[in-house]
Amino acid sequence: MTPEKNHIRVVLFDLGGVLVELSGLPTMLAWMDNRLSAEELSNIWLASPIVRAFETGRTTPEVFADELIKEMALPVARDELLRELAKWPVGLFPGALELLGRVPRRYVKATLSNSNALHWPRVMKDMQLEKAFDYHFVSFLTGKIKPDAEAFQHVMHALCCPAGEILFLDDNQLNVESARRVGMKAFQAKGVAEAERILAEFDVLDS
Repeated sequence: MTPEKNHIRVVLFDLGGVLVELSGLPTMLAWMDNRLSAEELSNIWLASPIVRAFETGRTTPEVFADELIKEMALPVARDELLRELAKWPVGLFPGALELLGRVPRRYVKATLSNSNALHWPRVMKDMQLEKAFDYHFVSFLTGKIKPDAEAFQHVMHALCCPAGEILFLDDNQLNVESARRVGMKAFQAKGVAEAERILAEFDVLDS
């Protein structure tokens, strides 16, 4: 184990795409006739003013739906979009809870997630993630959203932990790069297998 690996105190997880399967991107891509790649759409989503407003708790689902339809020229009505939106968190990837259970108690486990009032209760309650972590930092409650630097800084300040002692996993490379800029050890992980590989490399898993 290297000295750098010894210094991890916090294991910070994005949820969607890492531990939780989402159907949102495929649905959106289909509505847009697959004109974009999944990565391109994901990056547009992160930068969208109406998405940011919704996922920082500054607008209602109805306003969000109306504005998103206009912004992205989606061929759907508000009610259809909201029905589909509610179904976007599909469920946990196989092995997600087991992986979390292998992170020893000496590490702080936390989430840093862009989410909203429609999705978060399902992820916490139905998918049993509420008690699987020590802390949750969710955008619609904190008002801070990835990939903004202040989202990562908020975690550091709240946990009284320097950036270099935080290992962060996210499925989106823009978020990974932003976390690295503030000094975190950050890596892209798409799904449980990739997350497990990275955690194992940092020796933060029980065998």
